[in-house]
Amino acid sequence: MVRRFKRATKYRRGSRTHGWGRVGQHRKSGGSGGKGMVGFHKHKWSLVMKYGESGTGWPFYGKHGFKQPETISVEWRPINVGRLAELVKELRERGEVREEEGRLVVDLLKLGYNKLLGGGHMDVPLVVYTPVASKAAVEKIAKAGGEVRIVSLVHR
Repeated sequence: MVRRFKRATKYRRGSRTHGWGRVGQHRKSGGSGGKGMVGFHKHKWSLVMKYGESGTGWPFYGKHGFKQPETISVEWRPINVGRLAELVKELRERGEVREEEGRLVVDLLKLGYNKLLGGGHMDVPLVVYTPVASKAAVEKIAKAGGEVRIVSLVHR
């Protein structure tokens, strides 16, 4: 196919650097002594001594910190008190909550949440089963005439 303009390399033939300045520019990793941390035990050792902790080479060498085992880490799925009040109204219309002593009973684990936070307003007396609840959430639910019951993280 015919090109409308010639490529710039055609014009650059014979110019040695093709417009990239003095000698050695526009190379890949060869111009900097290698990619990444290559050479820190050889030709870039002076950088380790200059920027690392004296004598140890930290933070360039060794393992740092630890990886928490997945068996003890918990993925938190929080819900605010205000959102819970809206959700309970929807669940009441569908008949998916039970009543106990004039208060609605909500199990957050069955709804897919495992933490209750104190954002928003609560005006419905609830009995909430949850593994974790903030102090503000407990106070707001108690003020509305309900209570928070702490359960284990295992689904009931």
